Amino acid sequence: MASLDEFILRVDRALKTLTGEHTALREYPATDMVDSILNEDEARHAAGLMRVNHTGEICAQALYEGQALTARKEHVRKSLKQAADEESDHLAWCEQRLDELGSKPSVLNPLFYAASYAMGALTGLLGDKVSLGFVEATEDQVCQHLEKHLDSLPENDERSREIIRRMFDDEARHGADALNAGGEEFPEPVKRTMALISKVMTETTYRV
Repeated sequence: MASLDEFILRVDRALKTLTGEHTALREYPATDMVDSILNEDEARHAAGLMRVNHTGEICAQALYEGQALTARKEHVRKSLKQAADEESDHLAWCEQRLDELGSKPSVLNPLFYAASYAMGALTGLLGDKVSLGFVEATEDQVCQHLEKHLDSLPENDERSREIIRRMFDDEARHGADALNAGGEEFPEPVKRTMALISKVMTETTYRV
């Protein structure tokens, strides 16, 4: 019965991640920012970037869930859960900004959630050092994407820019925390391979 209950809870969390309306525990970063008028092309581009970021947070939730499932030490599970809780704020922020821009999340989110969950569970099976190292490597890739988004956003889209800045700070901290918790830093060739894989997600979800 305990295993069945756990399975039901995990399915419930997955459905809420993919279909639920998320409420941030922290204040929306763009609350005090003026919502500048964007032309059609600028709004479409900003929405595409925020859709990529939203899918990235969907993947993060799935990754942490999968890793927690197979983590061997309790403190590692708690560390993963704490990061997941903070990044659920990112989901809410991205959803709100997409709504402000008159756009929606990617229809491919269920596919990327499933793939990320499987990858998280697999890295967890390889041991906590590898699992935490994968978190750091993933967060490193995310930070690189966010830096590019900051440069690529329309010049006057300060609301999206402020959200991404806050996300960047969290992601960088989560990566550092993973190493401090005992994660093994991945070599650069592995990180470059991960970057190529993530490019598939970013290029597809920007459009759909």
